[in-house]
Amino acid sequence: MIDEPSPGVRRIALNRPDKRNALNHQLRGELLHALEAGDADPKVKVMIVRGSGKCFSAGYDLGGGNVGQAYPFHTAGGDSQWPRHVVESWMRIWDLSKPVIAEVHGYCLAGGSELATGCDVVYAADDAQIGYPAVRFGVPDMQFHPWLLGMRKGMEMLLTGDSVSGTEAVQYGWATRSFPAEELEAATLVQAERIAAIPADILALNKRAVHRQMEAMGLRAGLRQGTEICTLATHQQSFKDFIAATQGGGKLTEALSQRDGEFGDYREDKGD
Repeated sequence: MIDEPSPGVRRIALNRPDKRNALNHQLRGELLHALEAGDADPKVKVMIVRGSGKCFSAGYDLGGGNVGQAYPFHTAGGDSQWPRHVVESWMRIWDLSKPVIAEVHGYCLAGGSELATGCDVVYAADDAQIGYPAVRFGVPDMQFHPWLLGMRKGMEMLLTGDSVSGTEAVQYGWATRSFPAEELEAATLVQAERIAAIPADILALNKRAVHRQMEAMGLRAGLRQGTEICTLATHQQSFKDFIAATQGGGKLTEALSQRDGEFGDYREDKGD
């Protein structure tokens, strides 16, 4: 869903609320197309990505939502094709000329946190839950954690799969600001309007200025190298055992509950 709540501001909503906005190939393709269209539209100066329903996104679709669907764009084949493909997906947002804001509420997990990371600014609800529970059976596709959370907190999140709140995400450097959940939409729009008050050509250069410094420190190369470690994880017996446990009707939910049960997190319906 796309709307323009204010001059120069375009909002794009992930619209699979019944699936917690799980990112299948189709949704990723539609999102990237909408962002690229906004980047080419001279009326648009800043874009907001948000989730419909109770959360931003619970991550990639593990429940068969990609059956019969092709990747939204070509990525060279090989053993690490999937992690390279999704890193390329979110770096396409990084490479747009116009700023993109992630408006994060509820769950922002795994692939959903990768999407938000690819955005330029992140505004989160105080009680948002940002995490990567998939590290309990594998390795992240996009290893942003040490870059944006620092080595120590990034290490803890990857070793436990524990989440942080929106408020904590600001403290650690992953999110830009946090607001009470009921104020998030309005506050995000106010900030987007402030950005839209700047000439588009200057916005593009200032966005690039920050990114070039991060790239000079090795961010892009580091993320690309991380896809190889992600692929290595898929050959470990623990990963194979988890994937085998998810096969068959109803077994995915059971496997996820078993994965997270002893940690006491993630398996409740966020927002109820």
